Amino acid sequence: MSDKISLLVLNTHSSEHQAALSELYDLTYAPTEGERAAAIATHGAKFRAVLTIGVLGLTAQEIAAMPALELICCMGAGYERVDLDAARARGIAVANGRGTNDNCVADHAFGLVIAAMRNFRQLDRLCREGVWRLAIPQPPNVSGKRIGILGLGTIGEKIARRAAAFDMPIGYHNRSPKAGIAYRYFASLEGLAQWCDVLVCAAPGGEATRHLVNAQVLDALGPQGFLVNIGRGSVVDTLALATALRDGRIAGAGLDVYESEPARPETLIGLDNVILTPHLAGWSPEATQASFDRFLENVQGHFSGRGVVSPV
Repeated sequence: MSDKISLLVLNTHSSEHQAALSELYDLTYAPTEGERAAAIATHGAKFRAVLTIGVLGLTAQEIAAMPALELICCMGAGYERVDLDAARARGIAVANGRGTNDNCVADHAFGLVIAAMRNFRQLDRLCREGVWRLAIPQPPNVSGKRIGILGLGTIGEKIARRAAAFDMPIGYHNRSPKAGIAYRYFASLEGLAQWCDVLVCAAPGGEATRHLVNAQVLDALGPQGFLVNIGRGSVVDTLALATALRDGRIAGAGLDVYESEPARPETLIGLDNVILTPHLAGWSPEATQASFDRFLENVQGHFSGRGVVSPV
């Protein structure tokens, strides 16, 4: 009988990280839906820890099928599909990887700001087609434009720091103002959208934020305005966005997340004024290693009795 802690892993990992986990734990690697269901049905009784991510989560039914479960960890900051009520009712510790990929996400977000506002996608296509600059409308400056941030958490603050280097006035909308923050606070998202030139969504997922960016907010952003989303796809009403982009009611968008993922957002695919990346703003070798290391620290902290490093 192994004295290693039984660990169920639900998200994908490199072969190197899988090998490292196998050295330390009694590992069950189940990154597909079928493998996940089979692992919990067959071995649910033995698992003491689960590693997942926010968009994969862990349901109340799955938690109930694991009577020995003590710890649920998410790589990255998100945990929106982990049933926290079910975990807390059992006294199960929940931890995440907040702070491990913030710089990577903020870098990517600002890349999308520049790419959307300067229309890199269309300029690349036109250049390949042999179109010279004299036949192309001039895209606007980024520097000096007003940036609005929906969700001024750790990542939102890092996006704001990058915006400050571009001399951009900064506004934000949260449920309430943040203490000690000098940026302009807007009590309504519509008011922020009306004020800013580019609206960056850095809000978490879940029902509380679902479709916060709707047709009214997009209309407030206006025909010269741009939208960037690196939070969660559910924050933006995709159909409303597609209509606004198609009708010229906003100028452009840059999205790393979308409601249909991992399937591509079909209503946006034919549009030239949106740039899309496949939910990898937080992915880099450096960020992935930091998230992996944080998971190990959380597990070691919990099972040593010290407690997890980054509790939810």
